[in-house]
Amino acid sequence: MSPRLPRVTAAGAAKTLERVGSRLARQSGSHRVYRNEAGLRVTLPYHGNRILLPKILKSILQDAKLTMEEFDRLRSD
Repeated sequence: MSPRLPRVTAAGAAKTLERVGSRLARQSGSHRVYRNEAGLRVTLPYHGNRILLPKILKSILQDAKLTMEEFDRLRSD
């Protein structure tokens, strides 16, 4: 059984993506699109302080090519 995903807000996920080197490329409504230097694109539904659903967070981690452990370590730094 895999460990539980952390409870993260959209603002917290955005900060973590920026620590990895992703930058805000554009925003369309409530969705922010981040890109890194390698061209990886991550779409983040941005609703401020609302907790992201586990399925959404899992999708963000896949798009950013991050493991849950890496994400959690970067989030707590």
